[in-house]
Amino acid sequence: MTTGAQRVDWVDAAKGMCIIFVVMMHSTIGVGLAMGGEGFMHWVVSFARPFRMPDFFLISGLFLGLVIDRPLRRYVDRKVVHFAYFYVLWLTIQFVFKAPGIAMEDGAAAALTDYLLAFVEPFGTLWFIYILPVFFMVTRMVRSLPVRFVFAWAALLEMLPVHTGWLIFDEFCARYVYFFAGYAFATRIFAIAEWLRAYPGRAFGILALWAPVNAALVFAPAPAALTWLIQPETGFSGQTGGWSELPLVSLALGLAGALAICSLAALVARLRGAAWLTWLGAHSIVVYLAFFLPMAVSRAILVKTGIVTDPGLVSLMVTTAGVVGPVLLYGLIHWSGYGRFLFERPSWAFLDRPGEPQDRARADRPISA
Repeated sequence: MTTGAQRVDWVDAAKGMCIIFVVMMHSTIGVGLAMGGEGFMHWVVSFARPFRMPDFFLISGLFLGLVIDRPLRRYVDRKVVHFAYFYVLWLTIQFVFKAPGIAMEDGAAAALTDYLLAFVEPFGTLWFIYILPVFFMVTRMVRSLPVRFVFAWAALLEMLPVHTGWLIFDEFCARYVYFFAGYAFATRIFAIAEWLRAYPGRAFGILALWAPVNAALVFAPAPAALTWLIQPETGFSGQTGGWSELPLVSLALGLAGALAICSLAALVARLRGAAWLTWLGAHSIVVYLAFFLPMAVSRAILVKTGIVTDPGLVSLMVTTAGVVGPVLLYGLIHWSGYGRFLFERPSWAFLDRPGEPQDRARADRPISA
């Protein structure tokens, strides 16, 4: 356990890995488009594609069983209002930077329309915190149903070729099974992590088997006759059309990859030098909310100056800026005492206010699930 209340070190380490992969994906895609080429980072992004978001969602459901039976008002406050506050705030912040460009190209009305539509269709990188409350509420509604039934239903949704064009619906179908698995099988997942910690040699052996299988299925092209079953990842410019994206295969790789990252995190978290990774995971929402600006600025500077011409190296540098930038901002806010509202919900934004000071501290903590 970590020093924070109810924190588990390997869970935070896994979150840290996930947020790095997420920033890496967006950074690499942007650099590839801006430079008109791809580098070694595109291969890394492609390798992580089957498990990058499944792992994030699985981890988000791990502790839900501890709070799912709370009074409805408190549950909605912690699992809906919490994320709604950060979504509206950071949607507005992003539009402060993006609206001028939209207005110059399509007019002021288009900028306002895009902003309002973002309350129905999640905007850009913020879709993750938009959909989490949906997962929390759906899981509360189905918690009395047999686990096997709900898991089978969610797995079927993941395997169906759902391409409606409505992001929130398509992503629900594609991702809910992983969130529910984290909630429903949390006890087993924690047991697996503890077993792997006890036998690190076996853990590394399992990971050594999983990695090449994952890579082979990612980079081996699927038969042309089956490509219609593949659900595209919006804006993705890396390797696509592999076996890993076919129904059933994607589900198996998503679950296996999520467990692999949890296993790796269970091993890494024991290392003395892993404190930065667990801290990053414990504050993953800080990075998720704020990485867009340092990512965009660093990409623009590097591409415009042309000091570095290799897309892979530029992608790595932009990824680093995207991770480090929000951390520096978070540290500056806590050092100065100004701007805490960016990552901590103020008292007026609570539907059900915490009673005790220690409860308030935990509720204000800028952590996701």
